[in-house]
Amino acid sequence: MAGQDLKLDEVIFEFRRIGNSVKVSAIEPVTNTEVSIVGPATAGEQVLKVTAVRKLQYVLARRQTS
Repeated sequence: MAGQDLKLDEVIFEFRRIGNSVKVSAIEPVTNTEVSIVGPATAGEQVLKVTAVRKLQYVLARRQTS
């Protein structure tokens, strides 16, 4: 994935459980960019964070190339 090389200094996470799922929002405060993912509630917090950060890196990289 092209965005994996992008380093993030700070990311704010919000976890919201919805039934058997968890919605994770990841916010990069400098650009105020926010992404969300939904994963199983049985997945570990670290797995959900890594997935959200990867999506955030992807979105930020796409903005740089556009």
